[in-house]
Amino acid sequence: MTELRNVDADIALFRTRVLVIGLTVFVAFGLLVSRMVYLQVVRHEDLQAQAESNRTAVLPVVPNRGQILDRFGRVLATNFSAYTLEITPSEVDDLDATIEELALLLDITPRDKRRFSKLVSESRRFDSLPIRSRLTDEEVARFTVQRYRFPGVDVRARLIRHYPNGEVASHVIGYIGRINQREKEQIEDWPDEDQANYRGTDHIGKLGAEQHYERELHGQTGFERVETSAGGQAVRLLANTPAVPGNTVRLAIDIKLQKLIEDMFGERRGALVAIDPRNGEVLAFVSKPTFDPNLFVEGIDEENWKLLNESLDKPLLNRALRGTYPPGSTYKPFMAMAALETGARSASTVINDPGYWMFGNHRFRSHGDGGLGAVDMRRSIIKSSNVYYYSLANEMGVDAMHDFMAPLGFGQITGIDLRGEVRGVLPNQEWKRNAYKRPEQQRWYAGETISLGIGQGYNNFTMLQVAHAMATLANGGIKHQPHLMLATEDTVTHERNPMPVSEAVNLGFKRANIDVVLRAMQGVTTEGTSARVFAGAEYESGGKTGTAQAVGIGQKDRYDARKLEEHQRDHSLYLAFAPVDKPRIALAVVVENAGFGSANAAPIARRVFDYLLLDQYPNAQDLKAVQRGEASSPSGTPLKASEVPWPIDPDAPKTAVEKPSP
Repeated sequence: MTELRNVDADIALFRTRVLVIGLTVFVAFGLLVSRMVYLQVVRHEDLQAQAESNRTAVLPVVPNRGQILDRFGRVLATNFSAYTLEITPSEVDDLDATIEELALLLDITPRDKRRFSKLVSESRRFDSLPIRSRLTDEEVARFTVQRYRFPGVDVRARLIRHYPNGEVASHVIGYIGRINQREKEQIEDWPDEDQANYRGTDHIGKLGAEQHYERELHGQTGFERVETSAGGQAVRLLANTPAVPGNTVRLAIDIKLQKLIEDMFGERRGALVAIDPRNGEVLAFVSKPTFDPNLFVEGIDEENWKLLNESLDKPLLNRALRGTYPPGSTYKPFMAMAALETGARSASTVINDPGYWMFGNHRFRSHGDGGLGAVDMRRSIIKSSNVYYYSLANEMGVDAMHDFMAPLGFGQITGIDLRGEVRGVLPNQEWKRNAYKRPEQQRWYAGETISLGIGQGYNNFTMLQVAHAMATLANGGIKHQPHLMLATEDTVTHERNPMPVSEAVNLGFKRANIDVVLRAMQGVTTEGTSARVFAGAEYESGGKTGTAQAVGIGQKDRYDARKLEEHQRDHSLYLAFAPVDKPRIALAVVVENAGFGSANAAPIARRVFDYLLLDQYPNAQDLKAVQRGEASSPSGTPLKASEVPWPIDPDAPKTAVEKPSP
């Protein structure tokens, strides 16, 4: 039996279905159109920027770091271009296996591996880290052929910092090293503009002038906008903002003089600071022993770091800036000046020196068993009478001494353009109350004042402070802030910008009082404790020898260097200026644990003066004698300093060239 269909119902159902489908299609198209309007109109600019960003990349262009020169234009720090083999740890599946494979292809030493391991522990995994520097062209070609085997490994052309004079003046010049995590966090706190300037930068100044003048040396980072492929490879350059190289920094030091002084120290420890008293320029800033800053540029390996960090000689310690020493008898000229300026004594006041001074029941010894007899101020400096200054300190008191010495720079930050300077100790009663916790320790005892008069006791100063005070006194009481930088020079325009210098401070000393002290110091070199060292000098200089205790020796004990360990022996010091009438140089030098100042420190000062005032350089025989602490006046015929080739060491790098300043 045939079923009769309801045609009208089927038609109505069909129409309903068509209507539903039509509405669905219309809604779908409506959604597509609205989405398209939203994307093309509402978010047009935002999405266009994202598309452009996916198509292009902005790459930082790291600027060339500025050079560091000495006062005559000799190169102290420069850059050279070299190929570096680098690994990005995050892109390497098995780092150890990759390194072993690379070692079969290129010469990668165990030291390279240890240094790379240290870099990995200090850096982010997506940083590109060097494992070998200074690849030869042959090594680059050998790796390029096999590059497909080493994902995450590449050869890059980089500018590498180089210090052509090696260990010479390393504490002054400093070094650069890879930016560590702490420094990255500090950079993140900088203003946005400064942060942007360090994008792509891997290295930063760590010490010395490299650190202090980081902003001048770094330069201005440039940027390149490049079109990239889907794989992230650069296709073409779209725009370019070139990097601006860092400025050249010219220092006041004479690197030839610096090397001469370091050679004279030999293997001995110590420090020397030489200042031009007329303007505060630092001519030499020596700390011995030194270190090779080239070791730090690409990350120092553990072996060398351990040798430097654990050495008993502390080569990483900047003794001129951070080493503090009792000044010993070099303090006596300043005590004499204090007596004259405060009216505590006149130059003609005579004190009897029997070889000791009694304070209550305590006996302060002077010159062994024999005294100097009647001593006035001039003779007290020339013959270095302890008794004279024991009694003077007792008369003045600790607070009066402090108040006179502080303006000279003792126990104060000089403000030199190096970071990390220490204050030292210039004691007074307030200092002791702040330095100690227990009430009985905080009290100042009168007996503690006595030894301060001869530069012992709590007195502890840097050689920078002592040289600064000597320069001020030699300059008639007019104080200049010591500084290392002379000027910056724009690498592009060659415009020279002298360093802004602080205004000189006149301490108001009476000229007659200054002359008394300086002429007495001149007597030290003609008839006093350093007369033998300065015999035959063609100029007039003033000086003062000093011997400072490294460890306390009881008053009842006799000092005998032979019975003490080397590091327990007295320090040898010398304070000097020259010429007497118009001083052009003032210096302070300490040779650690070397004994009497006239035997070890004064000969170094003599050779410095010969070099600066007479253009003389010691011959090899005389230089070795100074190193051994056996020299008095120069022996043999000195060399003409201007004729000594640079570098002086024939094995030193030849990239440092002498170029006199205009």
